[in-house]
Amino acid sequence: MYQKGRAWIELNMEHLKHNMEQFRALLPPDCALMPAVKANAYGHGAVLVSKALQKQGVKSFCVASAAEGAELRKSGIDGEILVLAYTHPEQFGDLIEYDLTQTVVDGNYAQELKRDGRRFTVHVGIDTGMHRLGERWDNLEEIVKIFRIPNLNVTGVYSHLCVSDGKDSKEKAYTLEQIHHFEYVVEELHRRGIDGFKCHLQGSYGILNYSELCFDYARAGIALYGILSEKNDRVNASVDLKPVLSLKARLESVRMLYQGESAGYGLTYSAGKTQKIGVLSIGYADGIPRNLSNRGQVLCNGKAAPVIGRICMDQMLVDLSGVEQAAPGDEAVLIGTSGELEIRAEDMAGWAGTISNEILSRMGERLERVAV
Repeated sequence: MYQKGRAWIELNMEHLKHNMEQFRALLPPDCALMPAVKANAYGHGAVLVSKALQKQGVKSFCVASAAEGAELRKSGIDGEILVLAYTHPEQFGDLIEYDLTQTVVDGNYAQELKRDGRRFTVHVGIDTGMHRLGERWDNLEEIVKIFRIPNLNVTGVYSHLCVSDGKDSKEKAYTLEQIHHFEYVVEELHRRGIDGFKCHLQGSYGILNYSELCFDYARAGIALYGILSEKNDRVNASVDLKPVLSLKARLESVRMLYQGESAGYGLTYSAGKTQKIGVLSIGYADGIPRNLSNRGQVLCNGKAAPVIGRICMDQMLVDLSGVEQAAPGDEAVLIGTSGELEIRAEDMAGWAGTISNEILSRMGERLERVAV
């Protein structure tokens, strides 16, 4: 039995398995999942999540850095691990040592890998319109040159859709244009006798809104964890996604705040009447956004408790006026369910003025991750 200390994350692995099955049913039979487990699996715990996915037959993963890939290898994760972003030449040895697949972020970077001289397994990034990473789709001669560098074993090409979550006609048209650009590059490579590489284009929203596409991999990210980026997002696919993560903390103290008194740093909250307040053992060092000060709520014993005062590094204050029974040591739920009430990551993101991807990926290392 694990110890539920000051604050912790619970991971429902049955929900993770369920979500994976939803994606597999949605994708073409020949398209394999390549889950994004970057940023500590969006805060869920990369090792825990990757081990669970590996047991369900997942053989390919993608991360943001060589260090993230090395952590997975050291923890016993097999199969392909693709580094989606830049790796500095000083870390090229890690790519070799831990058998990582590196993204060629542009033609100049390909030359950097060439000068190193060691043999690298790579996927070539194609910039189809996001203009972040990848060699431009219309610079075909440069892309072909990358394939011909002797010490690069090119096993894949990919791009990234930047408005696949969009619903208006402009966003849809741009996404279709990106898809066309990517397909053009793949067809031209094949026409020139270059083959034997895998293709992937879709992230979460690319899968959920353009599931008819048929590539070798699909990089399911935030939605694999049962969450959408924003509460009001709507997708074309009929899927039943279940949140994997719950975030909980202890009530450290329950006390009275008398009418006219103020609480917390800066005295930003003042009691209009005498009320019961609670101190939670979690703060911005654990990943709770400081701009949730005096905004949003938590759940305690099946009741809602509004956040009051400024979020501290290690604590936060809540109004327990509506919670009849609350005592030190009780669990408070910041994301998850309590009784009949639920707070989703999308809710916290909305209160904080951001997206759930940021809320989850910033969860601190001192939060214990536990599979339940």
